[in-house]
Amino acid sequence: MPKKRIAVIGAGPGGLAAAMLLAHKGFAVDVFEKADRIGGRNAEVVLGEYRFDLGPTFLMMKFVLDELFEDAGRSTADYLDCRALDPMYRLQFAEKSMLVRSDPDEMFREIEACFPGEGEGLYRFLKTEEVRFRKLYPCLQKDYGSLMSFLSTTLMAAAPYIAIGRSLYDVLGTYFRSEELRLAFTFQSKYLGMSPWDCPGLFAMIPYTEHAHGVYHVMGGLSRIPGAFAKVAEEEGAKIHTSCGVKRVLVTNGKATGVELSSGEKLVYDDVVINADFGHAMATLFPQEELGKYKAETLAKRDFSCSTFMMYLGLDRTYPEIEHHLIVFAEDYRKCLEDVTGRKVVSEDLSVYVRNAVTLDPSCAPEGHSALYILAPAPNNTSGIDWEAQKEAYSERILDIIAQRTGYGDLRPHIQQKAVITPADWEKKMSVFLGATFNMGHGWKQMLYLRPHNKFEMFGNTYLVGGGTHPGSGLPTIFESARISSNLICDKYGVARPRPKAFADLQLS
Repeated sequence: MPKKRIAVIGAGPGGLAAAMLLAHKGFAVDVFEKADRIGGRNAEVVLGEYRFDLGPTFLMMKFVLDELFEDAGRSTADYLDCRALDPMYRLQFAEKSMLVRSDPDEMFREIEACFPGEGEGLYRFLKTEEVRFRKLYPCLQKDYGSLMSFLSTTLMAAAPYIAIGRSLYDVLGTYFRSEELRLAFTFQSKYLGMSPWDCPGLFAMIPYTEHAHGVYHVMGGLSRIPGAFAKVAEEEGAKIHTSCGVKRVLVTNGKATGVELSSGEKLVYDDVVINADFGHAMATLFPQEELGKYKAETLAKRDFSCSTFMMYLGLDRTYPEIEHHLIVFAEDYRKCLEDVTGRKVVSEDLSVYVRNAVTLDPSCAPEGHSALYILAPAPNNTSGIDWEAQKEAYSERILDIIAQRTGYGDLRPHIQQKAVITPADWEKKMSVFLGATFNMGHGWKQMLYLRPHNKFEMFGNTYLVGGGTHPGSGLPTIFESARISSNLICDKYGVARPRPKAFADLQLS
């Protein structure tokens, strides 16, 4: 029987992971990417001799990455050099700062030094949240394509741990009294583009997995991850076409039958995997009259994450005394996030994240130089903000905060290269719907069955991977979306494939 032909639209980490897994199982896979590079939001930015990750810089749940390579008959270590970080990051509050350590006893001492009497809460957090994580993690590995999925034994077993009606901030309040310490264990909601006060409490599994399983850097940048997936996919026979966009998905009798490329060429496929940004894909790849609840004007009324304002700076000096990851909290963190996610206005009081990778990874800048990655949360483009008019003032405000509240001082005299990406740029140049860099929101009404399905419910032979489908935004969950959709395709054709490991069998590093 001839190989089944699979088209993958978009060469982000989800699409390339799916291509790797499917090619390894004997499918004939073509990946189409309209940009001249692979990676999507996980790509690399090059400014002269300086190199940056475009998007993700934290690698958590590395065991998911390891298992994907194992499913493809490979080992992560043969393709990527992953380094555990300790300290994982520094948190800068208004009046104090704290290192976040990977060893629980060292973290206990850090907490006691900054928040006397609160250290015991860490051990309670780790013990209690381990149970939640063990119950909820298997839910990330399954698809939720039918209402019957709500009755699965896995989800039923997890139900008592979902923390219905409680926010992430509420959950952490059971462990810590100090406002700042609660923020130290809830700011991770930003990985979903949400506020801790709005983020569902079940996502306490995110700070838990950081503290229990560590945070990693990939030498050369996290953009090496999609590159590694692509290499394995090509070794297995997949073909990756860059500068080759897809104009539309060909649909006959409600089923995808192929793709039409931007060149006008039409190609026939048995199945189509969509890794393009979900909202953008819905707005561009299908006839709007056939999309129902997912047509662009309806989709725009749904809850989408915030955006990000990005700066990439090549500097003529190094900062060896400053940690790899630094998070500076706005002086009124809650108001800042309400400005970003609720009121959707430009805030004067910003939170800022800075990655200083060169001390660990000298490949990202010339000797004696630095490549700083800087991010500030910003409203998505439902705000109506004129980012072209605001860009310079926003950049200057971020540089002022770094100068006033961190050990970097004034960066301006040292800037050799600079690039800025605004929420408008994410939408217009990167094809991110509404500039919502963390995709659809992760509230109760947009999770599990209520999120667009991995086996897309609107059209047959169509599968979704990436942050817009289950399990959601963030690299580990995007990896899982690739595995879920790949497994569904294997099951469709009776192709044997590995079963996700039970939690107890995972090699947790």
